[in-house]
Amino acid sequence: MSTAERMRNYRGPVLFSHGFRAFFLLSSLWAALAMLVWVAMLSGAGILPLTMDPFSWHAHEFLFGYTSGVIAGFLLTAVPNWTGRLPVIGTPLAGLVGLWLLGRVALAISGLLDWRVVMVADLACTLVLLAFLAREILHGRNWRNLPVLALLALFATANALFHLEAARGEAAFDGMGMRLGLAAVLMLVALIGGRITPSFTRNWLAARGRTRLPVPFGRADGAVLGLTGLTLAGFIAAPEAAWMPWLMLVTGAAQLWRLARWQGLQTGAEPLLWVLHLAYALLALGFWAEGAAGFGLIAPAPARHIWLAGAIGLMTLAVMTRASLGHSGRSLHAGPGTTALYLALCGAVVTRLLAGWLPAQLWLLHLSGTLWVIGFGGFALLYLPVLARPRVAKKPVSGPGRTA
Repeated sequence: MSTAERMRNYRGPVLFSHGFRAFFLLSSLWAALAMLVWVAMLSGAGILPLTMDPFSWHAHEFLFGYTSGVIAGFLLTAVPNWTGRLPVIGTPLAGLVGLWLLGRVALAISGLLDWRVVMVADLACTLVLLAFLAREILHGRNWRNLPVLALLALFATANALFHLEAARGEAAFDGMGMRLGLAAVLMLVALIGGRITPSFTRNWLAARGRTRLPVPFGRADGAVLGLTGLTLAGFIAAPEAAWMPWLMLVTGAAQLWRLARWQGLQTGAEPLLWVLHLAYALLALGFWAEGAAGFGLIAPAPARHIWLAGAIGLMTLAVMTRASLGHSGRSLHAGPGTTALYLALCGAVVTRLLAGWLPAQLWLLHLSGTLWVIGFGGFALLYLPVLARPRVAKKPVSGPGRTA
């Protein structure tokens, strides 16, 4: 039975008919809810019985909570296309979603549980996902995507290390587990974002008769990815080294050079595209910000949020919107609602950076959190009909009409 045949024969709940549906919906809801809890914590409310400090919980639930759900939804959708093998749908998919939810609940009530129980509950979804992807990629002999598998394994290792650091009473939000997990996700952004952004841009420009197209992947791109991996390895193992700020600056410049070859300035008419270019630009600018922080020119927290809220937050929202539209048979065009989500998240990033430079202005943090909730909560509301209803029989013709 082919992938398409299995999809056609599926008769269960629509949310479990494709990997992206439940994971994208629940991850976006969690991004919004966790931010509301975090803003309340900043105001002094002790809402959750936590074992780890609130800063570590906040960092963990963005990187290893929300982001892990988006990664799961994306890979469960992409890997069957990469390998030609059958997707995970129905009861097995529901079980995987349940494991992800179990991790979120365990972290939220970690003060009532043994830390080892919390760690196992939290790691369960990623480990099962890793086992599935390893089977599919290896059996499908899809060697091109082995780096994705390796990065997911590093991500799971980082999560375990984060729990160990928190159990020792350390500031896990600034520990090696956090750096390793962040580096793994940033490499995924560089690898997969660097694959889909020029590809989607090339297709869109070519369909409109444009002749200036993104430069195909070549040795120079491979060299930039290698440099990025080297820099992130230093970020993990030797973040205080004297040479790290210089390496960060060079890597940021290399990534911006790579991005400039993808013709992003021609995509202003399509938000589904320019948001990918902007998210990738924030990846590059994050290296520059980390370099500036290493020289003591700016504070570390706002620099780190260019990567976290900016590159990762915006790239994941961009991928969720595009994948949800494309895999549900809808037109690949961002309507006013989707564009508003992108702008809200951009506003959240900008105000979070301003809050880091103006720490006395607590209202900036609240405004940033509000815009974040609008971005991700708005996605859940706007895309609920897309995610919870069956795939449309035929893609509508692009042109006037209502789009998300």
